Amino acid sequence: MKYKGETTEEVDKHISIREEIKTCFEEIGSFSVAQINEAMELIEIKTMKKGEHLLREGDISAKTYTIIKGCVRQYYLVDGIEKTTFFYTEGQSIYSPNSAAERIPAKYYLSCVEYSTLSVLTLENQEAMYRKFPVLESASRVSLREELHNYQEMLSTYITTNPEDRYLNLLKYRPELLNRVPQYQLASYLGVTPESLSRIRKRIFLK
Repeated sequence: MKYKGETTEEVDKHISIREEIKTCFEEIGSFSVAQINEAMELIEIKTMKKGEHLLREGDISAKTYTIIKGCVRQYYLVDGIEKTTFFYTEGQSIYSPNSAAERIPAKYYLSCVEYSTLSVLTLENQEAMYRKFPVLESASRVSLREELHNYQEMLSTYITTNPEDRYLNLLKYRPELLNRVPQYQLASYLGVTPESLSRIRKRIFLK
């Protein structure tokens, strides 16, 4: 496993993270220590500062990211205005299959909302891992289907509800974002202005 840390403290954190990833492998299937070590040699651990970008519009994404610690925001730039479409947090993976496989430039940005630690797989290393360990590919496909279903549900909710209901859904399903994400980004995610979001929060608080 490759480390991209800057300090001894970060390297220590990576060693701890390595143990967490090993546990994940053990939960997925029956792997020997040698097999786990072989798979983990293909994984890079990367730390990113708040505000750093994993991807910018026009870039071609050829990597899969899984968030170990932190929060990453996906947004589009429309007429100079940021339109937030998703927040990724611990345990979620970020992958753009069209951009990676077909070499299509991305139309969106991926930016770290917090100091974040991620595991990184290049497309080549991911394919090599799946060839060696087919059970990992099966687990990845299941996870991808679940994430797609959740994204579709979120899109459906966004289209069929009003801003206050969308905020209530956020409180129910992703309350951790309220203390981790700036209000203007949450407002963009909900499709309202920061001022409207403040009014919505006040109305709910007074009920």
